[in-house]
Amino acid sequence: MRDQKLVELVGVRKAFGDHVVLDGIDLSVQRGEVIVIAGPSGSGKSTMLRCVNGLETVDGGDVRFDGRSIRPGKGLSGLREQIGFVFQQFHLFPHMTVLANITLAPLKVKGMDAEQARATAHELLARVGIAEKAEQYPADLSGGQQQRVAIARALAMDPQLMLFDEPTSALDPEMIREVLDVMRDLAHDGMTMLVVTHEMGFAREVCDRLVFIDGGQIVEEGPPAEFFANARSERAREFVDKIIHH
Repeated sequence: MRDQKLVELVGVRKAFGDHVVLDGIDLSVQRGEVIVIAGPSGSGKSTMLRCVNGLETVDGGDVRFDGRSIRPGKGLSGLREQIGFVFQQFHLFPHMTVLANITLAPLKVKGMDAEQARATAHELLARVGIAEKAEQYPADLSGGQQQRVAIARALAMDPQLMLFDEPTSALDPEMIREVLDVMRDLAHDGMTMLVVTHEMGFAREVCDRLVFIDGGQIVEEGPPAEFFANARSERAREFVDKIIHH
């Protein structure tokens, strides 16, 4: 039987020079689970996501994806293909159409047939609600539309896991909802997701577990309703208090 644990971080430590960013992180993510990672700026949230897909190498401990260690070397690119990553900035190629942005990796990395890659891209654009934008360029789109293209591009590789690093923080308020709606649909479809976000309404409604990080350590974790109603640590209570009175 397939292991239900998709991601495992065991004693993960990461430092940049003398600055320790992650200090003994232990976290397991089950298949189909949606986890929101919250915490103050500079607490290590984004670095943790980057360690999960191998963009950053860990200094200590281990990160395992589907039972295999994420380490630099031959196997890393194969593992990384199974992990979609949506960044705060959209990172679309400005000189390529929306369709070309989405089909690039399936064609080049997976060797997918061109017709199939285009058909998949059109399906995904419909799924994220911008089917009519296929032949436009990123500059022609709003920020919310660009981020939805970025999500479609990540989904085009048919990943087992989606990582979102503050995907709405560069957006105007009216565009935030359209991106969160797409993420909500993905969650309801059973996608395993790790989401760094300040959108606590989304966390309350969608995530299975909220993980609160501060100073490079997991201070507490649990169901979102429990976290918001009854945060145990002082740091988490301060965080909740700021959000409620924001």
